This record gives sequence, structure tokens and C-alpha cells, in this order.
Amino acid sequence: MLEPWRAVEAETGQIADAAGLEALARDFPNSASVRLRLLNVYFGEGDADGVFDQVMWLVRRGYQFSSGAEGQIADLFDGEKAAQVLQAFAEDPAPLVASTVVATLPREARLPESVLSLDDGRYMVTDVILRGRWLGKDGAWEFHSRPDLGNVSGLAQDPGHPGSARSIWMASGNLGMVPEGTEVFSGLIQGEDGERHLLAPEGANLSDIAVGADGAVYASDPSGGGVYRLTAPDGTITTLVAPGTLRSPQGIAPAEDASRLYISDYRYGIAIVDTATGTVSRLGTEVPVLLDGIDGLWLHEGELIAVQNGISPMRIIALRLSDEGNRITAMRVLERSNPEWTEPLGGSIRDGALYYIGNGSWDLYEEGGRAREGAQSRETHIRRLELAKNPTD
Repeated sequence: MLEPWRAVEAETGQIADAAGLEALARDFPNSASVRLRLLNVYFGEGDADGVFDQVMWLVRRGYQFSSGAEGQIADLFDGEKAAQVLQAFAEDPAPLVASTVVATLPREARLPESVLSLDDGRYMVTDVILRGRWLGKDGAWEFHSRPDLGNVSGLAQDPGHPGSARSIWMASGNLGMVPEGTEVFSGLIQGEDGERHLLAPEGANLSDIAVGADGAVYASDPSGGGVYRLTAPDGTITTLVAPGTLRSPQGIAPAEDASRLYISDYRYGIAIVDTATGTVSRLGTEVPVLLDGIDGLWLHEGELIAVQNGISPMRIIALRLSDEGNRITAMRVLERSNPEWTEPLGGSIRDGALYYIGNGSWDLYEEGGRAREGAQSRETHIRRLELAKNPTD
């Protein structure tokens, strides 16, 4: 049975009363961000029991509070509850390092967002600030862009068919990193050098993309909230999920039979979208797990591989799906709190491994694509993470 999805808009994020947030937590029972909002309300009201329940709920699912927050929370309690809270904080999850660096982009790359491992051993990497793509192998990189491009972010390659080439797709739009007043192309770009440009529906700014087994190209708009699809030979991109249903759709993982998409909503969890009807439901779970804060999302051998950079600690997880694909039956942590990370970002799966950006640079830039005061550009690491391994905590 599919779980219902509650439509979420900007106003949903403004809910600030206990009753409203309690209802939101019931509708999105795997969201750390909703629970933290509820915890803050209880804290402000002096509701120690409410704070205790939320804290224990979060830490049992692997959430880690800052040392300052732990101190503030611990001061609320005494006796047995104080001991339980302190014990929970003492069991904060340790770092788990499982990936290796396989390539490095030079400092000239400004804001690499996603990486694709190509058949010939090269890597293609999108650059949000420079508004183009890098292509390289063995330390030799070349950059390609066009004056009309926007923030180039999402990157995907279609599965291919015998005797046919595998098309490369990129997404371009205004993700807030374009100088004010600049008009840019928003839509899909096909080809290694952007030979074909397909315009998005008016007002949509595409970011994460994926290609289904049937060749359909899907794209999400993290600011507008819509999900879009390209299937028509004439290059028309249509709306699959209207804005206002999801809040901030990010990674997209098409099912192997192309019947559904798994889409991460950064604030609320993982949605299931019926590709025939556009109906949205919520991915349920049989195990305690946090499902918000997910950026990249891929389906690999019955598991959803998720880069979860929006919770504490940041981590990469594998979510085992039930046979019918409607529920999570198990979760394993593949990597967590790698000390070489700044922020793990998008990538691609090839030959049983995830290739991803390990030290993202979003922290170096502000609105309009301007470098923050004192920010220093850095080399960018492309990392390889084996998916078959099963680290234990």
C-alpha cells in the first residue's frame, strides 16, 4: 500500500505552533528537519518532556547535535532523564571513511556540482558558477561553456541501446548563482558539447536530472518545486508534478521498469511519482531512518543510494527496498563524516561504485555567484565509493 503525500508549499515551512508541527511530523514521519522545528517549539515553551521525546527520536536514527546544543538540552533535565540524554549524546556516530579520491579538478573550477564517469575513462563535471562543464582524464582538463548558459548543475547519461550512442544530458537554469539582471537559458542540454538545447516550461529552473530505462529524461526544480519530463521527439519538456506538491525536489532515481520515480524532497523525505499519472505518494519504511536532507539519489540493485548532506552528520546511505518498491526494509551507512569532506554532492554510479564530488564549494559563494569575503578557491576531489561493501557501525 502506498503512503499518502501531503502537498507542501513555502507556507508549510512557516508552521510554528506545536499542534501544526505535530501534524506535520505525522504526515512526514522520517523528517529530521520537522522534528527539529518541533523540538525548538517545545524548548521555547519549556516543555521538557516534549524536548526529551524529540531528542531521543532523533539520536536513535543517527542524528548528531552540536556540542553547544547538547549542553543546552542537557541542562533541561536531572535525574534519570538527564542520564539517558547524556548517554544518548555519548553515543554520537563516529566517522566512517570508505571512499578514495580518483581525480582532482584544479582551483580554476569554481563550484563543481555533479560528476559523470564516462565509458572512455574521462570524467565530466558541471560547474555552477562558471556555467559550463569540465571534461578530463589523468589530470588534464578542458572547460566548455556558452554565454547564454545558466547555472549548469545536473548531469546524467542515458542507459543506451545496442548499436546506439549514450546521450549525455545537463541541466541549466538560474539557481540563485547568476548575476542579477542576467538572462540565461533554462532547460536541458544534450551532448558532450551542448549541441542541442531544449527549453524548460516558463518559470522552471532545472537542476537534478535522470534518464529512465525508456529514454525519458526527468528534471527537478529545487526552488520552484516542480518535476518535469522530456519524452516527445520534438523536444517539448512537460510538467509531471506541478509546483506546490513537493517543496524542494532534488535527486531522481527512476525505477528499472520506468513505472515510477523516487525523488528526494530536501525537507520532507522521499516521494514516489507514478510516471503514467504524475500521482505522488510517500516512500514508507519498516525501519527507523531519516529521509530528509538527501541531495543525490540513485537506484542500484534494489537499494536507493543517497547522499545525505542536509542532516548532521552528513553521510551516504543505502536504503533496501521491498519487493514491490513501496517501503524501506533496511538501511546501511556507506560513509559518514569523512574528514576530507566539506559537503558531498552529486555524481553517478558505474561498475558498482558511486563517483561523487567530495568537497563541494557552496560555502564559498553567496547570492548572485559572488565569492564570499575572504573565500579561497580549492581543488575539488572526485571520490569513488564501492557500493557492495557493507560497513558496520
